[in-house]
Amino acid sequence: MNITKSEFKEKYLKLLQTVRGKNINDATKLDKYLALCSLVKEYIYTNWVKTNEEYIKEGKKQVHYFSMEFLMGKLLVSNLINLGIKDICERGLSELGINLSEIEEVEVDMGLGNGGLGRLAACFLDSMASIDVPGHGCGIRYNYGLFKQRIVDGYQVECPDNWLENENIWEIKRKDESVEVKFYGNVIMKYENNRLSFVHENYESVIATPYDIPIVGYHNSRVNTLRLWSASAEDEFDYELFSSGEYVKAFENKHKADAICNLLYPNDNCEQGRILRLKQEYFFVCAGIKSIVRNYKKTGNSIYDFSKYVSIHINDTHPALAVPELMRVLVDEENLDWDEAWEITKNTISYTNHTIMSEALEKWNVELFQSLLPRIYMIVEEINRRFCKELIENHHLDQNKIRNMSIISDNLVKMANLAIVGSYSVNGVAQLHTEILKKKELNDFYSIYPYKFNNKTNGITHRRWLLKCNPLLSELITETIGSEWIYDPMRLIDLLKYKDDKSLQERIYNIKRKNKDNLARIIKDKYSIDIDTDSIFDVHIKRIHEYKRQTLNIFHVMYLYNILLENPNLDITPRTFIFSGKAAPGYYMAKKIIKLINSVAYKINNDKRIKDKIKVVFMENYGVSLAENIIPASNVSEQISTTTKEASGTGNMKFMMNGAITIATLDGANIEIAKAIGEENIVLFGLKAKEFYELSNSGKYNSKDIYNNDIRINKVISSLIDGSLVDDRNEFYSIYDSVLYGNDPYFVLKDFEAYSKAHQQIDVLYKNQSKWSEMSLVNIAHSGIFSSDNTIYEYAKGIWNVDHS
Repeated sequence: MNITKSEFKEKYLKLLQTVRGKNINDATKLDKYLALCSLVKEYIYTNWVKTNEEYIKEGKKQVHYFSMEFLMGKLLVSNLINLGIKDICERGLSELGINLSEIEEVEVDMGLGNGGLGRLAACFLDSMASIDVPGHGCGIRYNYGLFKQRIVDGYQVECPDNWLENENIWEIKRKDESVEVKFYGNVIMKYENNRLSFVHENYESVIATPYDIPIVGYHNSRVNTLRLWSASAEDEFDYELFSSGEYVKAFENKHKADAICNLLYPNDNCEQGRILRLKQEYFFVCAGIKSIVRNYKKTGNSIYDFSKYVSIHINDTHPALAVPELMRVLVDEENLDWDEAWEITKNTISYTNHTIMSEALEKWNVELFQSLLPRIYMIVEEINRRFCKELIENHHLDQNKIRNMSIISDNLVKMANLAIVGSYSVNGVAQLHTEILKKKELNDFYSIYPYKFNNKTNGITHRRWLLKCNPLLSELITETIGSEWIYDPMRLIDLLKYKDDKSLQERIYNIKRKNKDNLARIIKDKYSIDIDTDSIFDVHIKRIHEYKRQTLNIFHVMYLYNILLENPNLDITPRTFIFSGKAAPGYYMAKKIIKLINSVAYKINNDKRIKDKIKVVFMENYGVSLAENIIPASNVSEQISTTTKEASGTGNMKFMMNGAITIATLDGANIEIAKAIGEENIVLFGLKAKEFYELSNSGKYNSKDIYNNDIRINKVISSLIDGSLVDDRNEFYSIYDSVLYGNDPYFVLKDFEAYSKAHQQIDVLYKNQSKWSEMSLVNIAHSGIFSSDNTIYEYAKGIWNVDHS
């Protein structure tokens, strides 16, 4: 888009007055931020209206991406980049005495997600808009997001993440498009006009109101929509109860409704938490599908053609209720016969499986499910009856297989099974993960529905994870190979022509050094820890979980500490180990791992005997903006999950794109990264999938044997309970117990020797600056294939069958 610097300055100063009632001398940073956003919105909204009009006029098939999470991060600078006005705005603001980066600091990360699932959804929205896919997000407008993490005495403390405290300047409330969502009550069956109908009575009514956020494509005037739903009670309070002094009870309905959107992932270790989680999942699915059907009917197209114009994609099992909800709308509200409705439903819905971990393959107690969602349960029951009949009559399966595949069995409603049965496509998110789904975890389904299963390896948007977060490197790439890579990330491969260019290698090395200086300042300012920027920045940032094996990393750090105590003059390259990530509030072991990391950090960082050769930092409150500072500064990317457990990973791609060298197990997308760049440009270690399954199934693994026979491991594990880390010897007993008496379920001790050797290899490689820089350049050059633009091309073509550029 075209705007001159003088036009920008004039408009900006005017908006400061009209939107904030301030002149530039009186304006606060918040005023300046909101005025700038208001100016940017003028351009976005014009394109937003045009985009929606075009979709309707041209009758384009539209994708609706349902996800519990959308980890969007900050939007201001991304919107400026995508509109093509960042440089003009930055220069104009500078002439007005305003620093754009300082204004950006006012913006907070949207509290709409937690980890890779939500960040993937955000990348996908960016890519859909940028490559002209008519695709929109559907989720929940959480009032407080997950939580704000604080580290107090080494422990994680959860605080409310009040991300909406000021306002979300980017959203528009669409109260006129609110819909009703029904919980509890009972269903009456009636036979009228030769048709069985269902009436939901005595229900708890919740009003779902949409808030729309524009998603701006890169330099193409395309603006798609992220629609987030907020819950409220039909009647905010009972006037009579309030008047009689029952003040708390008068607002009971309001509090029940508010709870639905208060928090991402309420603790489901208790019954009320499980009810709330299921409420959330049905709430946004019901509201989203009602909205989609209503808007579709405005086009005048036949309801029988619904799947030709609408694709609903469910991101993991959380939105699996889209299957029975679409059936409910088609049967109960649109009066279609069951078979007609089922044909439309299974041709509309597609499903991504993100993990084989049991906590994500959701299962709900039948009594809880039936009580909360009586009509939906009836529909699920009928879907299951017909499905089981098909298994018996068409496939002649035995009762054990039918029970395993059944949507309802063992007093549980199984959401993954529901998603598979009710969709036309089931995709994994990396080649290994998809093969595991087909050959092991979902093999029963694959044997009867092989045509449904496919792979779509995850991706990341290079516009945020390179262009925005690493401007120095982006400018160098553009200077070297031109700007076409921004539109077509596959063009990054052109950098390979310069892999032997010593001058370019040195410039890449110096840019990494500047990024490390920046991160070191952040660490110094926040944690008062001095970091050697000549040290290797070894980074492990992701959700804290046992299978992601932060324990393996910190055990190795403890081992290094031990050998440095024995020989402080040991010739090793200094290391700075940087950790960050949140533990789920109810995940006891994950919280203990955080405490362990911080206890080790305190001991090492304050021990002068090791001459600062290693430092450990745990950076609190991990999120998109923090990652944008850490990833460009990283030398080593830790991707060390137990093989077969990480479906894909996207952090590995972000680090690779910014020139970090990956130390990795052969798990998830690490395998595809290694294949792309060559094993000489990645440091691999540990069990392979086949070895993992053989060891797991044989029952021959005994972690105590390793503990008893490896003095290094013995010393590290013993220190968990001998009082050398903290005074309370029971503090880390749960970790000690899991590794030894729980037989090390994630094979931490089994992979320790290989992991230690991999780190020795890292040390040797890093000492050769030229070789390291060449490896870094090769990683960057091959990272284009992991852009989410490529992934979305594959989804658009192979699953959704929608037009794209």
